[in-house]
Amino acid sequence: MRPKQLIEMLDLKKPIYQSRGYGHFGREEDAFTWEKTDKAEVLKAS
Repeated sequence: MRPKQLIEMLDLKKPIYQSRGYGHFGREEDAFTWEKTDKAEVLKAS
């Protein structure tokens, strides 16, 4: 997997600056794309 693919897959071009202000631990939002595990099995198999 190339860096560009990771950036696109995790939608990292869309910055989320509020996470630091409110702290993301304990939050119940789906705003943090890097915490999603929907690609875990695909990545494990490769």
